[in-house]
Amino acid sequence: MARVVAAFGTSHSTMLVSSRENWQGMFDHVDCRAPIYDFEGKPRSFEELLKSTPASAAEKISAAAQAERHRQTMDAMDRLQTAIATAKLDVLVIVGDDQREIFGDECRPAIAVYYGDSIRNAPAPAEPTDSWYLQDQRKRMEDKHERFYPCHAGLGTHIAAGLSDRGFDITAMKSLKGEQFEGHAYSFIHRRFMPNGPIPIVPIILNTYYPPNQPSPTRCFDLGTAIRKLIDGFPDDLRVGIMASGGLSHFLVNEALDREVIEALRRKDHATLKALPPKKLLSGSSEIRNWIAVAAAVQDLELDWISYVPGYRSRALTGVGLCFAHWH
Repeated sequence: MARVVAAFGTSHSTMLVSSRENWQGMFDHVDCRAPIYDFEGKPRSFEELLKSTPASAAEKISAAAQAERHRQTMDAMDRLQTAIATAKLDVLVIVGDDQREIFGDECRPAIAVYYGDSIRNAPAPAEPTDSWYLQDQRKRMEDKHERFYPCHAGLGTHIAAGLSDRGFDITAMKSLKGEQFEGHAYSFIHRRFMPNGPIPIVPIILNTYYPPNQPSPTRCFDLGTAIRKLIDGFPDDLRVGIMASGGLSHFLVNEALDREVIEALRRKDHATLKALPPKKLLSGSSEIRNWIAVAAAVQDLELDWISYVPGYRSRALTGVGLCFAHWH
């Protein structure tokens, strides 16, 4: 029988492939166009945030603070890479989201399961750019040629069918169409954490970002519970890992929300995770839903370590709550 032997969580922000110098250069020119919501779920412009930025902002975005946070983040990713390799996985189930990379406004499922034999990542655009941000974004794509990463079709099919039997309305995907390619929630993991060869994956795609059909925190928890039961019932002898890709808060860093989520993960406080207000899970913070699903799937595992870096990156204190975790 298949066994879940480890679980992981990782942010997947462009910050994670950016240099210390680019962090120190700051992301003002990017975040001024980002969909920003305040801590009560109200939309705010970059200019509005600048008007209410506290005096402590200068210290949080100083060159020294940025350099230290960059070091902590790179160290955490190295540690996570080692944990993934040490687990000796046969397959990795990745709970992530799509940001108009596969699905558009014309058709966007709440939950999709990919059950093909492989999934495509596209080559980075060949056109040169003077934008360091675009250059860094391209690092999550292939260097020159497209690449097809292995998936575990058997387990993916088993999960898709089993979730349907359990009352989940699933979009089942066997392949991508035309020039479509895996979103950065998956390509980042391939490119950053699998340097010694790809581990077959099963992509689970949640619509965390876009109304009106975002799964509630409780629904995400129930989904994770069901996925775990299905993995346990898969007949092949497999070492399975589960990973949450994305989050935590962004684009306005909400340390209080992030630490509430982290403490709930530490204590296995599932009631708190299920009760998180959807109005706080907007824009990039919506990816906390992926962590809720994974927490539900690994209730019997112990949290080995978790690393959190409040990634402030602009004068308006926008950024990403960068988080990395390992359960075993």
